[in-house]
Amino acid sequence: MTSDLLIQNARYLDVVGGTYRESEIFVSEGIIAEVGASLGQADDSIPRYDAAGKFVLPGLIDCHVHVTAVTADLAAMATWSPSYVALGAAKLMGEMLDRGFTTIRDVAGADYGFHQAQAEGLLRGPKIFFGGKALTQTGGHADSRPRGQEAHDHGYCCATIGRIADGVDAVRHAARDELRKGAHHIKIMAGGGVASPTDRIDSTQYSLAEMRAIVEEADAANRYVTAHAYTGRSINRALRAGVRGIEHGNLLDNESIELFNTHDAFLTMNLVTYWALQEEGRAFGLTQSSWEKVEAVLHGGREALRRAYEGGVNLTFGTDLLGGMQRHQATEFSIRAKIIPMIDVIRSATVTAAKLLQRAGELGVIAPGAAGDFVITDEDPVTDPTVLAESRLTAVIQDGTIVKGH
Repeated sequence: MTSDLLIQNARYLDVVGGTYRESEIFVSEGIIAEVGASLGQADDSIPRYDAAGKFVLPGLIDCHVHVTAVTADLAAMATWSPSYVALGAAKLMGEMLDRGFTTIRDVAGADYGFHQAQAEGLLRGPKIFFGGKALTQTGGHADSRPRGQEAHDHGYCCATIGRIADGVDAVRHAARDELRKGAHHIKIMAGGGVASPTDRIDSTQYSLAEMRAIVEEADAANRYVTAHAYTGRSINRALRAGVRGIEHGNLLDNESIELFNTHDAFLTMNLVTYWALQEEGRAFGLTQSSWEKVEAVLHGGREALRRAYEGGVNLTFGTDLLGGMQRHQATEFSIRAKIIPMIDVIRSATVTAAKLLQRAGELGVIAPGAAGDFVITDEDPVTDPTVLAESRLTAVIQDGTIVKGH
């Protein structure tokens, strides 16, 4: 629900410049209307928030979540009631908002119902940009069938994160169908993954012709394609096919970095999920075979983040946690801050994330015309990463409404 709000005595972070500025911030109908000095002449009936002595940041953006992944056993979810999953997802979304994430991108599982419910105030949680069902080839990362199961229903009706589509015509139809349902992007599985029963991490998935067909359909709808890919081989194929974003990228190579920069593509890494999967995955439903894959990508992730940062790649913030492990979402800040400067970690969760979402100037910044989304803290998160990593937040404001704290 949008609201009017005047934030007084604000010391706010200019994310692009990397410095704090002092000003007042006036939010009108959920949108920042003015940033400047002496805005106290505004209507006395407008609610006011005194930020004296505090630090004000734009609302945070997590670019890789699965709100419907209420368990790490994704295959089991195919048999669960969609309404049960939705109620679990609502709880997860409320907890994300409390951590300061006022916007999220769901990259497989959520649909227009979550987006609409949140926009209409029926669901407490971050604004949600969704991709619907991820597209996977037979035997790909979102094909959750065990080896002994022959038939499938293409994942249309159940609480799963993907749908199977093989061949150029079939992937065109699947992409068009997800776009018809309002998807903000299309997610494809371009390589093997951890939480899938029959593929290998080092496999490539989808032919170049199939990927190009999906990209063509997304472009026609003024949307984009993002791809699940770990290895340099799978990343590079996807980028050459016109994919705009890569999820994970833990095993990228030098050619990957060149291709990211050539195509102005985005990399959404999520290091916290591998730490959490190794520590807790089996307790939350991850199968033994999937748990054993984690080691292959855990150690490469930190080095890949360093190389991508030094190579000038567009880095966005993501977590990709499953089930009860989603409580570790904010820990990604402290993991990244050990590798790259904290101000760049914050940029990955604000201004760069907004560019990926095709919402530059509307999200992730404190400036006129942007959403009235803010995180307010008593300590400086730029110099102390644990402030965000431990969610030590004084208040969270979304669309001009205080949704947590005081």
